[in-house]
Amino acid sequence: MQSKLSHDELCIRAERFLKTNGFGVVFHDKFRANASSGELPDALGFRNGVSCLIEVKCSRSDFQADKKKHFRIKPELGLGDWRFYMCEPGIITVDDLPVGWGLLHVKGNQSGRDNGEIMEILITVKRDIVYSIDMTAEEFGALKEHEILAALDDEGER
Repeated sequence: MQSKLSHDELCIRAERFLKTNGFGVVFHDKFRANASSGELPDALGFRNGVSCLIEVKCSRSDFQADKKKHFRIKPELGLGDWRFYMCEPGIITVDDLPVGWGLLHVKGNQSGRDNGEIMEILITVKRDIVYSIDMTAEEFGALKEHEILAALDDEGER
């Protein structure tokens, strides 16, 4: 399956997602940082001493190729305290995610305007354990990591 949105359009949404979720310093794929691992993130944001990486995928083959990169095989070499893939539904599923990665499914129009656009946010915490929520990007931004983990504890999923 091929994405209807281009890589650039998804990168702009990833950057916007980070900015609207309190990441005060945000870079997108046009900014070429010199990371020792060689990783070139599609979007990377920083807030309160935490970094969030978003890797945009427009096709299943692009996602499969990403798995072979040395910083995916050895995640400790990769960027981001929090790591997400962003794509349109049907390209990546929860079962495809590496441990500790989340998935941002972009839903809505292609105009590039948010207009309360819903993103399905799926977060894997441990192997075979998934916490799934539907919310707007604003609602996600209000969450803190400890609140997500507490919700998992309440549901006996950790």
